[in-house]
Amino acid sequence: MRRTASPMSLVLLGAGVFLLVLAPLLVAYVQPQAKRTPIDVDTTTVFTGRGSYFDTSKLRTVHGRTITITRQVRGDVSDSVRSGNAVWDVSTSVDTDRTLPASDTRDSLQWTLERWVTDRSTNEPVHCCQETPAFDGEAYLKFPFDVEERSYRWWDGTLGAVVQLRYAGRRTVQGYEGLRFTGSVAPTRTGVRQVPGRLVGRPRTPQVLAEEWYANSGIELVADRRTGRIVYAAIGPRKTLRAPGSDKDAVVLLASEKIAFTPRTQRQQVELAAADSGKLALLGTTAPAGAAVLGAVLALLGGALVARGRRPERAHPDTHLTTNQAA
Repeated sequence: MRRTASPMSLVLLGAGVFLLVLAPLLVAYVQPQAKRTPIDVDTTTVFTGRGSYFDTSKLRTVHGRTITITRQVRGDVSDSVRSGNAVWDVSTSVDTDRTLPASDTRDSLQWTLERWVTDRSTNEPVHCCQETPAFDGEAYLKFPFDVEERSYRWWDGTLGAVVQLRYAGRRTVQGYEGLRFTGSVAPTRTGVRQVPGRLVGRPRTPQVLAEEWYANSGIELVADRRTGRIVYAAIGPRKTLRAPGSDKDAVVLLASEKIAFTPRTQRQQVELAAADSGKLALLGTTAPAGAAVLGAVLALLGGALVARGRRPERAHPDTHLTTNQAA
Protein backbone atom coordinates (compact mmCIF):
# COMPACT_ATOMS: atom_id res chain seq x y z
CA MET A 1 0.00 0.00 0.00
CA ARG A 2 1.18 3.55 -0.70
CA ARG A 3 0.00 6.81 1.01
CA THR A 4 0.23 10.16 -0.76
CA ALA A 5 -0.39 13.67 0.67
CA SER A 6 -2.58 16.10 -1.24
CA PRO A 7 -1.04 19.43 -2.34
CA MET A 8 -3.57 21.29 -0.19
CA SER A 9 -2.51 19.51 2.99
CA LEU A 10 1.13 20.39 2.32
CA VAL A 11 0.21 24.04 1.69
CA LEU A 12 -1.74 24.19 4.95
CA LEU A 13 1.08 22.57 6.90
CA GLY A 14 3.69 24.89 5.38
CA ALA A 15 1.61 28.00 6.03
CA GLY A 16 1.03 26.94 9.62
CA VAL A 17 4.72 26.34 10.29
CA PHE A 18 5.59 29.68 8.66
CA LEU A 19 3.14 31.58 10.89
CA LEU A 20 4.38 29.80 14.01
CA VAL A 21 7.93 30.86 13.19
CA LEU A 22 6.81 34.39 12.25
CA ALA A 23 5.03 35.07 15.57
CA PRO A 24 8.14 35.18 17.81
CA LEU A 25 10.14 36.94 15.09
CA LEU A 26 7.63 39.82 15.11
CA VAL A 27 8.13 40.25 18.85
CA ALA A 28 11.89 39.70 18.96
CA TYR A 29 13.04 41.48 15.81
CA VAL A 30 10.38 43.42 13.91
CA GLN A 31 8.78 45.31 16.81
CA PRO A 32 12.11 46.54 18.28
CA GLN A 33 12.99 47.97 14.88
CA ALA A 34 9.65 49.78 14.77
CA LYS A 35 10.05 50.99 18.37
CA ARG A 36 12.61 53.65 17.45
CA THR A 37 12.40 57.43 17.60
CA PRO A 38 11.66 58.75 14.09
CA ILE A 39 14.30 60.83 12.34
CA ASP A 40 12.12 62.47 9.67
CA VAL A 41 9.92 64.27 12.19
CA ASP A 42 8.47 67.70 11.32
CA THR A 43 5.92 68.85 13.88
CA THR A 44 4.76 72.12 15.40
CA THR A 45 3.17 72.42 18.84
CA VAL A 46 1.55 75.57 20.19
CA PHE A 47 0.98 76.63 23.82
CA THR A 48 -1.21 79.58 24.83
CA GLY A 49 -2.18 81.25 28.08
CA ARG A 50 -2.68 84.58 29.81
CA GLY A 51 0.11 86.26 31.71
CA SER A 52 2.59 89.09 32.07
CA TYR A 53 5.70 90.08 30.17
CA PHE A 54 8.19 92.93 30.04
CA ASP A 55 7.30 95.27 27.19
CA THR A 56 10.55 96.73 25.89
CA SER A 57 8.73 99.51 24.05
CA LYS A 58 7.15 100.72 27.32
CA LEU A 59 10.03 99.66 29.59
CA ARG A 60 7.59 98.11 32.04
CA THR A 61 5.77 94.86 32.71
CA VAL A 62 2.28 94.58 31.25
CA HIS A 63 -0.29 92.16 32.63
CA GLY A 64 -3.27 90.12 31.48
CA ARG A 65 -1.95 89.55 27.97
CA THR A 66 -2.04 86.49 25.72
CA ILE A 67 1.26 84.63 25.54
CA THR A 68 1.93 82.09 22.79
CA ILE A 69 4.78 79.60 22.70
CA THR A 70 5.45 77.91 19.36
CA ARG A 71 7.83 74.97 19.14
CA GLN A 72 8.88 73.52 15.80
CA VAL A 73 10.80 70.23 15.71
CA ARG A 74 12.54 69.07 12.55
CA GLY A 75 14.66 65.97 12.24
CA ASP A 76 18.06 66.22 10.59
CA VAL A 77 17.80 63.04 8.53
CA SER A 78 21.34 63.22 7.15
CA ASP A 79 23.02 63.55 10.55
CA SER A 80 20.63 61.00 12.06
CA VAL A 81 21.51 58.36 9.46
CA ARG A 82 25.21 59.13 9.76
CA SER A 83 25.26 58.91 13.57
CA GLY A 84 22.56 56.29 14.12
CA ASN A 85 20.81 58.61 16.60
CA ALA A 86 17.77 60.88 16.48
CA VAL A 87 19.03 64.39 15.70
CA TRP A 88 16.33 67.03 16.07
CA ASP A 89 16.57 70.80 15.56
CA VAL A 90 14.16 72.60 17.89
CA SER A 91 13.04 76.21 17.40
CA THR A 92 11.06 77.76 20.26
CA SER A 93 9.56 81.24 20.14
CA VAL A 94 7.58 83.17 22.76
CA ASP A 95 5.21 85.74 21.29
CA THR A 96 2.62 88.26 22.31
CA ASP A 97 -0.31 89.56 20.30
CA ARG A 98 1.99 92.31 19.08
CA THR A 99 4.58 89.93 17.63
CA LEU A 100 2.15 87.36 16.18
CA PRO A 101 2.25 86.39 13.44
CA ALA A 102 6.02 86.90 13.39
CA SER A 103 7.54 86.92 9.91
CA ASP A 104 10.91 86.33 11.54
CA THR A 105 11.35 84.36 14.76
CA ARG A 106 14.03 86.84 15.82
CA ASP A 107 11.26 89.43 16.20
CA SER A 108 9.63 87.33 18.91
CA LEU A 109 9.67 88.23 22.59
CA GLN A 110 12.07 85.30 23.10
CA TRP A 111 13.54 82.83 20.64
CA THR A 112 15.88 79.87 21.05
CA LEU A 113 17.32 77.34 18.62
CA GLU A 114 18.54 74.03 20.03
CA ARG A 115 19.80 70.69 18.74
CA TRP A 116 18.71 67.59 20.61
CA VAL A 117 20.40 64.22 20.06
CA THR A 118 18.99 61.05 21.64
CA ASP A 119 19.38 57.30 21.36
CA ARG A 120 16.57 56.11 19.11
CA SER A 121 15.74 53.09 21.28
CA THR A 122 16.26 54.26 24.87
CA ASN A 123 15.64 58.02 24.50
CA GLU A 124 18.83 58.63 26.50
CA PRO A 125 20.78 61.79 25.55
CA VAL A 126 23.71 61.33 23.19
CA HIS A 127 26.42 63.97 23.22
CA CYS A 128 27.42 64.31 19.59
CA CYS A 129 26.45 65.88 16.28
CA GLN A 130 26.89 69.50 17.48
CA GLU A 131 24.32 68.98 20.23
CA THR A 132 23.36 72.20 22.02
CA PRO A 133 22.83 72.54 24.87
CA ALA A 134 24.35 69.49 26.57
CA PHE A 135 21.36 68.06 28.41
CA ASP A 136 20.50 65.22 30.75
CA GLY A 137 17.49 63.26 31.98
CA GLU A 138 15.06 60.65 30.70
CA ALA A 139 12.26 62.75 29.21
CA TYR A 140 12.55 65.77 26.95
CA LEU A 141 10.36 66.42 23.94
CA LYS A 142 9.03 62.90 24.51
CA PHE A 143 9.17 60.12 27.06
CA PRO A 144 10.84 56.75 26.42
CA PHE A 145 8.82 53.99 24.79
CA ASP A 146 6.67 51.92 27.18
CA VAL A 147 6.20 54.67 29.76
CA GLU A 148 6.06 53.33 33.31
CA GLU A 149 4.00 54.48 36.30
CA ARG A 150 6.95 56.02 38.15
CA SER A 151 8.83 59.29 38.47
CA TYR A 152 10.91 60.56 35.53
CA ARG A 153 13.75 63.05 35.24
CA TRP A 154 12.58 65.73 32.79
CA TRP A 155 14.96 68.24 31.25
CA ASP A 156 13.90 71.88 31.72
CA GLY A 157 15.76 73.96 29.17
CA THR A 158 15.07 77.26 30.94
CA LEU A 159 16.37 75.90 34.22
CA GLY A 160 19.27 74.15 32.53
CA ALA A 161 18.81 71.12 34.76
CA VAL A 162 16.53 68.14 35.31
CA VAL A 163 13.23 68.30 37.21
CA GLN A 164 11.69 65.32 38.98
CA LEU A 165 8.24 64.61 37.56
CA ARG A 166 6.00 62.40 39.68
CA TYR A 167 3.49 59.96 38.27
CA ALA A 168 0.03 61.36 39.02
CA GLY A 169 -2.40 58.81 37.59
CA ARG A 170 -4.13 58.73 34.24
CA ARG A 171 -5.78 61.52 32.30
CA THR A 172 -7.93 61.53 29.20
CA VAL A 173 -7.02 64.11 26.55
CA GLN A 174 -9.39 64.56 23.61
CA GLY A 175 -10.88 61.13 24.39
CA TYR A 176 -7.45 59.45 24.57
CA GLU A 177 -6.00 58.11 27.82
CA GLY A 178 -2.41 58.79 28.80
CA LEU A 179 -0.16 58.75 31.85
CA ARG A 180 0.02 62.05 33.77
CA PHE A 181 3.18 63.47 35.34
CA THR A 182 3.52 66.63 37.43
CA GLY A 183 6.27 68.69 39.00
CA SER A 184 7.42 72.21 39.83
CA VAL A 185 10.55 74.35 40.04
CA ALA A 186 11.33 76.48 43.09
CA PRO A 187 12.80 79.95 42.40
CA THR A 188 16.33 79.36 41.13
CA ARG A 189 19.03 81.71 39.92
CA THR A 190 19.85 80.86 36.30
CA GLY A 191 22.30 83.60 35.26
CA VAL A 192 22.99 87.33 35.04
CA ARG A 193 22.06 90.07 32.60
CA GLN A 194 23.45 93.57 32.24
CA VAL A 195 20.65 96.14 32.59
CA PRO A 196 20.25 99.80 33.61
CA GLY A 197 20.51 100.05 37.39
CA ARG A 198 17.23 101.94 37.72
CA LEU A 199 15.42 98.93 36.25
CA VAL A 200 16.18 96.88 39.37
CA GLY A 201 16.03 99.66 41.98
CA ARG A 202 19.62 100.92 41.67
CA PRO A 203 19.07 104.36 40.07
CA ARG A 204 22.54 105.63 41.03
CA THR A 205 24.25 102.84 39.10
CA PRO A 206 24.19 103.22 35.31
CA GLN A 207 24.60 99.47 34.59
CA VAL A 208 24.38 96.45 36.86
CA LEU A 209 24.61 92.68 36.40
CA ALA A 210 21.09 91.80 37.46
CA GLU A 211 20.39 88.24 38.53
CA GLU A 212 18.02 86.18 36.39
CA TRP A 213 15.66 83.96 38.37
CA TYR A 214 13.32 81.25 37.14
CA ALA A 215 10.50 79.28 38.72
CA ASN A 216 7.72 77.04 37.44
CA SER A 217 4.58 76.77 39.54
CA GLY A 218 3.21 73.74 37.74
CA ILE A 219 4.49 71.34 35.10
CA GLU A 220 1.96 68.84 33.77
CA LEU A 221 2.67 66.36 31.00
CA VAL A 222 0.43 63.58 29.70
CA ALA A 223 2.26 60.91 27.71
CA ASP A 224 1.06 58.06 25.53
CA ARG A 225 2.06 54.82 27.24
CA ARG A 226 3.44 52.93 24.23
CA THR A 227 5.15 55.66 22.24
CA GLY A 228 6.05 58.21 24.92
CA ARG A 229 4.60 61.00 22.77
CA ILE A 230 3.36 63.96 24.84
CA VAL A 231 -0.32 64.56 24.08
CA TYR A 232 -0.80 67.37 26.60
CA ALA A 233 1.60 69.81 28.24
CA ALA A 234 1.13 72.76 30.57
CA ILE A 235 3.64 74.96 32.40
CA GLY A 236 3.53 77.89 34.81
CA PRO A 237 6.77 79.80 34.11
CA ARG A 238 8.03 82.86 35.96
CA LYS A 239 11.20 84.65 34.86
CA THR A 240 12.35 87.71 36.80
CA LEU A 241 15.30 90.05 37.44
CA ARG A 242 16.69 90.86 40.85
CA ALA A 243 19.24 93.39 41.95
CA PRO A 244 22.59 91.74 42.78
CA GLY A 245 22.31 89.99 46.13
CA SER A 246 18.63 90.79 46.55
CA ASP A 247 16.01 88.22 47.57
CA LYS A 248 13.12 90.09 45.94
CA ASP A 249 12.01 90.23 42.31
CA ALA A 250 12.49 93.69 40.80
CA VAL A 251 11.23 93.06 37.26
CA VAL A 252 8.94 90.39 35.85
CA LEU A 253 10.17 89.35 32.42
CA LEU A 254 7.59 86.62 31.82
CA ALA A 255 4.98 85.04 34.07
CA SER A 256 1.87 82.93 33.69
CA GLU A 257 -0.08 80.62 35.94
CA LYS A 258 -0.73 78.29 33.04
CA ILE A 259 0.37 78.05 29.42
CA ALA A 260 -0.89 74.86 27.79
CA PHE A 261 -1.26 73.01 24.49
CA THR A 262 -4.01 74.49 22.36
CA PRO A 263 -6.97 72.18 21.57
CA ARG A 264 -5.71 71.90 18.00
CA THR A 265 -2.25 70.79 19.17
CA GLN A 266 -3.84 68.30 21.55
CA ARG A 267 -5.86 66.75 18.72
CA GLN A 268 -2.80 66.62 16.49
CA GLN A 269 -0.68 64.92 19.15
CA VAL A 270 -3.45 62.46 20.02
CA GLU A 271 -3.88 61.47 16.36
CA LEU A 272 -0.15 60.86 15.97
CA ALA A 273 0.06 58.94 19.25
CA ALA A 274 -2.95 56.77 18.42
CA ALA A 275 -1.59 55.91 14.97
CA ASP A 276 1.92 55.05 16.19
CA SER A 277 0.61 53.20 19.24
CA GLY A 278 -1.68 51.17 17.01
CA LYS A 279 1.23 50.11 14.83
CA LEU A 280 3.30 49.04 17.83
CA ALA A 281 0.34 47.13 19.29
CA LEU A 282 -0.18 45.37 15.96
CA LEU A 283 3.47 44.30 15.73
CA GLY A 284 3.90 43.49 19.40
CA THR A 285 0.59 41.93 20.40
CA THR A 286 -2.14 41.54 17.78
CA ALA A 287 -0.09 40.22 14.87
CA PRO A 288 2.07 37.76 16.88
CA ALA A 289 -0.96 36.39 18.75
CA GLY A 290 -2.97 36.08 15.56
CA ALA A 291 -0.07 34.46 13.71
CA ALA A 292 0.47 31.97 16.54
CA VAL A 293 -3.20 30.97 16.76
CA LEU A 294 -3.76 30.77 13.02
CA GLY A 295 -0.43 29.00 12.52
CA ALA A 296 -1.31 26.37 15.11
CA VAL A 297 -4.70 25.74 13.51
CA LEU A 298 -3.27 25.47 10.00
CA ALA A 299 -0.37 23.28 11.13
CA LEU A 300 -2.69 20.88 12.97
CA LEU A 301 -5.12 20.73 10.07
CA GLY A 302 -2.37 20.30 7.48
CA GLY A 303 -0.60 17.71 9.62
CA ALA A 304 -3.81 15.73 10.03
CA LEU A 305 -4.43 15.73 6.29
CA VAL A 306 -0.84 14.68 5.55
CA ALA A 307 -1.05 11.88 8.08
CA ARG A 308 -4.27 10.61 6.65
CA GLY A 309 -3.24 11.06 3.04
CA ARG A 310 -5.24 9.30 0.38
CA ARG A 311 -6.96 5.97 0.89
CA PRO A 312 -4.58 3.03 0.19
CA GLU A 313 -4.63 1.75 -3.39
CA ARG A 314 -6.18 -1.77 -3.55
CA ALA A 315 -4.60 -4.43 -5.78
CA HIS A 316 -6.69 -5.63 -8.75
CA PRO A 317 -8.39 -9.02 -8.11
CA ASP A 318 -6.73 -10.59 -11.20
CA THR A 319 -3.28 -10.21 -9.64
CA HIS A 320 -4.23 -12.76 -6.94
CA LEU A 321 -5.05 -15.66 -9.29
CA THR A 322 -3.09 -18.82 -8.64
CA THR A 323 -1.08 -20.58 -11.31
CA ASN A 324 -3.60 -23.40 -11.48
CA GLN A 325 -6.49 -20.98 -11.85
CA ALA A 326 -4.66 -19.19 -14.56
CA ALA A 327 -4.25 -22.53 -16.34
